[in-house]
Amino acid sequence: MNDPKLERFLASLYVDTALRARFLCNPLEEASRAGLTPEQCHALEAIDRVGLEMAARSFTRKRDATKINKRS
Repeated sequence: MNDPKLERFLASLYVDTALRARFLCNPLEEASRAGLTPEQCHALEAIDRVGLEMAARSFTRKRDATKINKRS
């Protein structure tokens, strides 16, 4: 089942460097602060941290490329 609150939080993790840093230091606190359920918070503790960082960098490059293409 898709949970919009969880999906918004994950999307924010990909694009918000400060949130991602706080989350990586304390996943339970940040996930809880976002209003996620205890089960979701605990599941996020096991997130693939390397994968999260790789995806965030990829999204940043794509966003930057899109901005450059729109200016051209």
